[in-house]
Order: sequence, then structure tokens, then C-alpha cells
Amino acid sequence: MKICILDAKTLGDDLEFSELDQLGSLYVYPVTPPEKVVERIKGCDAVITNKVVLNAGNLASAPTVRLICVAATGTNNIDLEYARQQKIMVCNVAGYSTPSVVQHTFAMLFYLLETTAYYDQYVKSDQYAGNDIFTHLGRPFWEIEGKTWGIIGLGTIGKSVAKTAQSFGCRVIYYSTSGKNINNNYERVDLAELLQRSDIISIHAPLNQDTMNLLDYERIKLMKPHAILLNLGRGGIVNEEDLARALNENLIGAAGLDVLEKEPINKDNPLLKIKNPEKLLITPHIAWASQEARRRLVHEIALNIQGFLQGAPRNVVV
Repeated sequence: MKICILDAKTLGDDLEFSELDQLGSLYVYPVTPPEKVVERIKGCDAVITNKVVLNAGNLASAPTVRLICVAATGTNNIDLEYARQQKIMVCNVAGYSTPSVVQHTFAMLFYLLETTAYYDQYVKSDQYAGNDIFTHLGRPFWEIEGKTWGIIGLGTIGKSVAKTAQSFGCRVIYYSTSGKNINNNYERVDLAELLQRSDIISIHAPLNQDTMNLLDYERIKLMKPHAILLNLGRGGIVNEEDLARALNENLIGAAGLDVLEKEPINKDNPLLKIKNPEKLLITPHIAWASQEARRRLVHEIALNIQGFLQGAPRNVVV
């Protein structure tokens, strides 16, 4: 079996692919630009992709491809209808990154809430060495115990965040973006009520017609002045221009983003030029990417290929 990985660099340089290598002849490409896709998938039986687009335009030139393994949960980069027509099996991996994303959610929250960067710099700049008392309270912060945590998107990750938030003593409420999610463990509210009541809001929803620009300027205005907004779902759910405006106008306390509408970020993104940059934390789409999560991902891909070869496929999308 001939297997290729089109964008191995997205999985990290610290991983090794021995599990995949044992399943056939493995060809590993760090990155694959669109014009190189056909050349690299031709003659392959299985193609592994994270973000490289596979559609009728390139798959038609590679009739040997019988399996596409997406190195992620989302399959928006695959032409699923074409794959269905051509009887190309598509498998994804779900649940591998949940602990990593939950951990990153809280890392972002506490970094912003306790203004960690400010206090670290205060000590390292020698200001603390010249202080006249043992402490310094230049940036007051509040406890999350007893506060309300609003979750937008109560799927697998959202539920894990809710459970952890409760362990810190938070009240948890949630908004279902599809309108179909009912969970009796937590209070379900509409979006406006969630925005008005929450001290912390975290987004763990997919990007679709229901969530595109879900949080625009008018909705952000509903939030409490001290509230912290965290987006670990998808870029495009929060309108970035409107968020920059809201932060500049001090309408909310702070925001943390691990996802952006355009990745990598555009140099002219208004979020890069806000007046008080300490109110905003942006990480480069890394919440999913702990070492353990990436190892689980590669292991699950190997199991998907193994299952395909044995006639007992796993995680089949198409």
C-alpha cells in the first residue's frame, strides 16, 4: 500500500510515523502547495491530509486513491460528495484533542484574568526589587468561584470545559448553536441571556451558517464590562473587526483567541493594533496540539488505515 502525508509539518517536527510506515510505503511531505497535490497523490492508495484541500479537481487525476484520512475532526477541506460518488472512503479522528483544548482554555483564562504578563514583567524589570512593601497590586483580579461561565457549543469539548469550570466553583450556562443540544446537567439559555449573565464566555462550536459572525459588535455590547471572551472554536464565529472595536472602547474586560478567520493572521488585522494589547491574548491555533494529543492523532490515523485494510473501517465520514 502506498501512503502519503501531504502536510506533515502541521503535526509537528517532534513526531515520528513508525506506526504508519509499518502499513505500507510511506511518503512524507512537510507541506504541499495546491499545484503539487496531483503529483504527490498520483499512484497512492491512501492520502493523509490535515489542511490540504482534496476535491474533484485533483482527485480525478489520482484514480488509485481509495482512502482519505483527515488528520483532524473537521472535514471541510474534503469534497465529500465527490468522494462518495467515487467510492473513496474518508475517515477523520474525533476526541483526540479534548484534554489539550480544555487545558488551553483555562491557560488563556488565567493568563488574562490575573494579568500574568504584567506581573512577570514587573518583577523582571527590577520594579519589585525597589518596592517598599512585600506585594504589588497594580492589576487587581477576581476569583472565578461563584461566577457564571457561559459556554457556546456544548459538544464534547464544551462539556469537558463545563465540568472543569464547575470544579472551580463556577455556575455553568450554555447556548446551543444548533438549537438541538439539550443537556439537563446545565442551564440552557438563549444567546442574549448568556452574554448578559456570564463573567466568562468560551466558544467551542463549529463554523457554519448558524455561527458565522455570531458575536458581532451589537452582541458583544451585551456582555459585562469585566467579562472575558475566549474563542477556541473556529475563526469567523467572532467578528474580529467588531471585537477590536469593543476592546478599544473597553466594552469587555479581555479576550483570548486561539482561532482566527484567516490563519496565519493577516498583517493588517485590526486585532494587532488595539490600544491596550494586554487585554487580548492570541495564540496560533495550538489548543489542540499537546504532544499527547498529536500522538493520539497519529495513532488513530494508523488505526483508520489498519481498519480499512482489514475491512473493518473506523471513524468513517464517507
